[in-house]
Amino acid sequence: MGNNHNSKIIVAAGSVTMTSRPQLPVADIPQAELDVVTAAWVDLSMKNEKVTTADEAVDRLTGGGSRLAVIAGPFGYGKRSAGVRALSEVSRREQDKGGKPLTLQEIRPDWEKPGSPDVSVLPDEAGTGYLLDVAAEIGTWNNPGNVAAQLVAYAEKLLYVGSYLVVIADEHGWPETASGILARVVARARIRPSAHHVAQAHLQTLYGKPDRAGWLSPVSSGTESAGQAAHLLTENSRPADGARLATVLAGSDGSLESLKTALGTFQQWRSEVRTVFKATEEHPEDRALLISALFLDGKDALTIQASSRTLLDEPAETSVRKILTGPDLTTRFEGMKAQVTGRTVTLGHKPGYASSVLLHLWQQRADIHPPLLKWLDTITTPQGPGADRLAAIGDLLVELAVSENDIRVIEQIHAWIDNGDNSTGHRKLIARVLTIAADADTLGAQVRAKLLDSAQHPSEAVATVVALVCQGEFAEHYPRQALVRLRHILDRPTPDVAVHTAREALRDIASRDGQLARVWGTVIKWATEKRHLAGHRAFLSLLDPRIDPYILQVMLAAAEQKPDVKEALVEGWNVALDDRRVDTECREVLTAWARVRESGQVPHDVLTDVLNDVLVQHLYSMPISALVFGEPGVANDAAVIELRKDLRLPPALSELRLPHEHSPVES
Repeated sequence: MGNNHNSKIIVAAGSVTMTSRPQLPVADIPQAELDVVTAAWVDLSMKNEKVTTADEAVDRLTGGGSRLAVIAGPFGYGKRSAGVRALSEVSRREQDKGGKPLTLQEIRPDWEKPGSPDVSVLPDEAGTGYLLDVAAEIGTWNNPGNVAAQLVAYAEKLLYVGSYLVVIADEHGWPETASGILARVVARARIRPSAHHVAQAHLQTLYGKPDRAGWLSPVSSGTESAGQAAHLLTENSRPADGARLATVLAGSDGSLESLKTALGTFQQWRSEVRTVFKATEEHPEDRALLISALFLDGKDALTIQASSRTLLDEPAETSVRKILTGPDLTTRFEGMKAQVTGRTVTLGHKPGYASSVLLHLWQQRADIHPPLLKWLDTITTPQGPGADRLAAIGDLLVELAVSENDIRVIEQIHAWIDNGDNSTGHRKLIARVLTIAADADTLGAQVRAKLLDSAQHPSEAVATVVALVCQGEFAEHYPRQALVRLRHILDRPTPDVAVHTAREALRDIASRDGQLARVWGTVIKWATEKRHLAGHRAFLSLLDPRIDPYILQVMLAAAEQKPDVKEALVEGWNVALDDRRVDTECREVLTAWARVRESGQVPHDVLTDVLNDVLVQHLYSMPISALVFGEPGVANDAAVIELRKDLRLPPALSELRLPHEHSPVES
C-alpha cells in the first residue's frame, strides 16, 4: 500500500489509522511511577552528596538544539527514575508557561532487527515526553554511532511538535566520544541515590506509614522494633532495594513476628539458607531432600523423598539398621525450614525461601547445574511427580535465570516442549514461562533471539509454542518482533498445528486496538513484494470471516474510501492465486466471502468489485474457476450461486456457466 500516509479510515467497528510505516508501540508511564518521582523523590547519596542526574537531563532537554537527554551509567544508579523525573519536571515547566502538561509515555524497543534499530519508526506525537530504555541492548548494536546520530536528528524534529525524548543507556554503549554533538546530550549517572533515604521516603509518603521509617533508624527510639531494618541497606544498595524494603515493611502488620518475616523476605532468607547448608555439609541426602521439596512444594513427604533419591541417583535404602538410624523424616524437613502438615510438605510460609535456596545452590555448587536440569526433565514428564507443578517450577527457573542472567535455564525450559507431553495445556505453560522471560530487563533480548531461532525449528511442537507466545503479552509489547516470528512459522511447508496456531496469533494481533495497520502493511509486503508462502497464508487468514468478520469489514470499508487499499486487496488475491500451495485456502475464503456478502455483514458492491478485478487475471486458476463455473460433483450453496451471478465475465465466456446454477442449492 502506498500514498496513504496518516490517512484515517472510519468504520462502524472503530477507527483504524493506516500508515505505511507503523511506529513503535508505546505505553503510558504508570501513575505509581510518577508518584515516586514527585512525592517521594530522593536526590541524596548515602553520604548526603547531591545526585544531579535528573537535573542534568532536564538541562539537556531544555538547553536548545535536540530535545534529547541520554542518561548513561552503571546498572542500579536510578537511571530510569531520573529519566521519568526529568520528563515530569519538563512537563511541569510547560504548564507553568501556560501550556498543557506532556503526555508521558515509554517506547517499547520493538525493532524488527534489534542489532540495527530503525529510528524512523519512533513515534512523534505532539506534546509527548518519551522514555526509551535501550540499556540492555545498546551493546549489541552493529553501528552505535550511526544509530546515535539518527536519534539526535530525530530529537531535533521533536522541537517542532513540542515533544521530548529521554534515552536510558548502559555505562559505555552511547558513543559520546565520536562527536561533540553526541557528547552534549549525555547526562551521566555518577552518584547512586541512597537506598536508605528511598525506603524512608516511600514509607512516609507513598505508604503513609511514617512510624515505620523508625525501623530504618540506627538510633533507638525506645520501641522494641526500632532500628531492626537499619542494617539491611548499605552504601552499595540500589535505590530499587530501598523501594522493595519499603514495600515489605509496609505490608507487615506491625508485630515483631511479622517484622521478622518481612526482613527475612527482603534478605531472601540468606542467613537461614547459609545455616541450613552449613548444618548439612556431611548430609547430601538432606540437601537433596530440600531441593526436591522446593520444586515439589505441596506434595507428600514420601513423594518428595523418592524424588530426592532420584536426584542422588541412589536406590531406596534396604538395610533395616540404616532405615532405623537417624532423625525422622518430619524432623529432617523441619530442620531445613520446611513446614509439614500431616504428610504435606510446604515452603510457602517463608515467601522467597525456595528461590533463595535455588539461587544459593546455583551459585555455590556450579557442578550441580547439568544433573539438576536433567533431574527436572525426569520429574516433569507427563508421568512424573512434578507434571502438575510445571508452571510453578517454570516460575522458579525464570526467576533464577533473570537473577543470574543465565540463558541456559531458559534453554532447559525450552527443552521441555518436546518431553512427550503434546497437550495444549503443556504447551501453553511453556509459552507462559517464555513470555515472562522474553520481557525481562536483562535476559529478555537473549530470550527474544531464542524465540526467533525456535520459530524456524522443524519441530511442530516448538514452532507451536512460539506461536502461542506471539498470542500473548509478547505481541502486546513487541508486535513487530512477534510478526517476524510468525512469518517463519507460516512459511512451514505443511499446514500443521503450528501454522494453524500462527494464523490464530496473527488474527489476534490484528484485532487489537491500533494494530491492524501494522499487521496489514507487514502482511501485504510479505505477500506482494517477497511472495512468501507465509504472506499468502497470512493474507487469507486476515480476510477469512468465518471466525470473525471484523478485519474483512474494516478492510472493505477502507477499500471503499481509498483506491490504494482496494488495489492492495486485489494484488494480495492475485499473488495468492498464483501459489498452488494455498489453493484449498483460497477456495475456502472465497466461499466464506460469498456467505458474508449474502448475509449483509460486509459492503456488497465493494466485495464484488474486488473479486471482479481479481477474476480478470485469474479466471482459469482452480479456485476462481470453481467459484465462477462450479465443479462437477461439488454442491454450492445459495450464497455462492448469487455471487456467481454478479461476477462480470467476458462476453464469450458468459454462456459457460453451469446450466443448473439457478437452483438454490446444487446437488
